[in-house]
Amino acid sequence: MVKVYEIDGVRPVVDPTAYVHPSAVLIGDVIVGPGSYIGPCASLRGDFGRLVVGAGANIQDCCVMHGFPGSDTIVEDDGHIGHGAILHGCIIRRNVLVGMNAVVMDNAVVGESAIVAAQSFIKAGMEIPPRMLAAGVPAKVMRELTEQEMAWKVDGTDVYKELARRSRASMREVEALTEVEPDRKRLSLPDLKPLMDTKRKG
Repeated sequence: MVKVYEIDGVRPVVDPTAYVHPSAVLIGDVIVGPGSYIGPCASLRGDFGRLVVGAGANIQDCCVMHGFPGSDTIVEDDGHIGHGAILHGCIIRRNVLVGMNAVVMDNAVVGESAIVAAQSFIKAGMEIPPRMLAAGVPAKVMRELTEQEMAWKVDGTDVYKELARRSRASMREVEALTEVEPDRKRLSLPDLKPLMDTKRKG
């Protein structure tokens, strides 16, 4: 059962087509949109400001969303927030990818279809223009994204939309097996490749 908590009379809203992992925690003023995915151990703390996760977005495992009183922390439609990222009082526009362990601070705005590289630090108030790559600590705008990179991002987000559907349909808590079965089944996701492999193939 998903850990959902009301505070000061405000409780989270989760669209029935979204998937929220049972180990995730949602507190207070949290709005989770249709077809979105909230991963294991994600913490969405709407105990100060409002948190909004748009349609088809994903907030992956161990991510944190939080903000100051009176602020909104927003991930717009098709946002893709990588493992362990932290979003605090910021706005992530439509179709953005925030890489693993990146931090996006208060009043920062990441423009539509931009990418924040893994482990980057987006300072408070920084604005990343649309379709640009930002990277570094603190982050700088590096260059415009290629069409190949944009297509890879869209494909990756589509995989997470499908993961939300797969999880709703088939994920369940079970006991672990004690030994590996003969001819153990593998998960089949042949179209999902790292960007470096996609670039290598041209």
